[in-house]
Amino acid sequence: MSPLQIILLIAAYFGVLLLISHLTSKKEDNEEFFTAGKTAPWYVVAFGMIGVSLSGVTYLSVPGAVETNSFSYLQMVLGNVVGYWLIMAILLPLYYKMNLTSIYAYLGERFGRKTQKTGSFFFLISRIIGASLRLYLVALVLQKILFGDRGVPFALTVAVTITLVWVYTQRGGIKTIIWTDTLQTFFMLLGLFAFIYWLFGELGGVSQSLEILKEKELSQVFFFEYTDAKFFVKGFLTGVFITLVMNGLDQDMMQKNLSCKSLKDARKNMFSLSIIFLVINIFFVVLGGLLTIYAQQHGIDAHKDKLFTAVAEQAPAFLFALFLLGVIAAAYSSADSALTSLTTAFCVDFMNMDKMNGTEKIKVRKKVHVMFSIFLFCTITIFESFNNDSIVWLLFKMAGFTYGPLLGMYAFGLF
Repeated sequence: MSPLQIILLIAAYFGVLLLISHLTSKKEDNEEFFTAGKTAPWYVVAFGMIGVSLSGVTYLSVPGAVETNSFSYLQMVLGNVVGYWLIMAILLPLYYKMNLTSIYAYLGERFGRKTQKTGSFFFLISRIIGASLRLYLVALVLQKILFGDRGVPFALTVAVTITLVWVYTQRGGIKTIIWTDTLQTFFMLLGLFAFIYWLFGELGGVSQSLEILKEKELSQVFFFEYTDAKFFVKGFLTGVFITLVMNGLDQDMMQKNLSCKSLKDARKNMFSLSIIFLVINIFFVVLGGLLTIYAQQHGIDAHKDKLFTAVAEQAPAFLFALFLLGVIAAAYSSADSALTSLTTAFCVDFMNMDKMNGTEKIKVRKKVHVMFSIFLFCTITIFESFNNDSIVWLLFKMAGFTYGPLLGMYAFGLF
């Protein structure tokens, strides 16, 4: 694709997002921004959350990691499924019973205001890091295929990226996010399945491709040697606790669940998400295996996060367009909801908004929204200087330091 075609494609995509934002943000108040008035259909929330759960990290890093880790990532995904079920059984009833807007208000009720702020603070740090890593990925792709050769600084690419997120989220908040995430999930999955179909054809069909995966020992899922870094028990338990903290104790993910009409609908959403999440991740590791084989057969020297991009650049133009839309959709479906949830958590947990009138609350929320947009920009530019690892593993390493305290506080409160 020519640079002009890429720019037009991106512009058209964001034009649709802005249209959705316009249609869903006619009532500009904090209740709509924070909880969508608790009127969101559960099936729309569930479909949109697929894109948020997978994100740009899954889209680029999981396929790129198959070359060295085979299909071992699925061990953690199985743990993720169990984690979703624990959230459905334990945490969702608690949140709905207390009618929460910020889930850290539970800590406030249990231990006091200082503990609520402490829990929210760890979430803010966690989500800023996570959202920045995901946006960093898409900024790298845009820089490589479009802006880098034209002398555009990486910082400017990041600034434009974040500005676009801010524009379509600053009025409607979570109500807008629920519907834009649905669109973004569709494009992400369309790109995934289109590339798998194309690679099967390039590698001689489904049966031959799967046979090559087996011969190259790329399709091994379970590793039971306890000295192996990919040991099943380690991966499975990691998946359980990662999901508990990065979903159940995370304002970003729970804010969408709390926008459902009832606890019953929220549970339907969570159960559906767990099953679809497993199936989609199976397709992602298959894609990673196919990309690895294709790269080896065609002399493409690209690994980890750069593998998918390198193969996509050699694919037909319409596939490259789907890849680009998929990357942008995957990253933005995570980043837009992160910006909204950061704003919600800070406003509810740190700002004394009970004493403000409606107009003052909206002004404060908008200022906080801008503040976190700036934080994301600064964090991404820092990552650009220090990243030297596959993003998916870096994300989980950093999450251990920021979500661990949250898990401790909630476990202490519950038990």
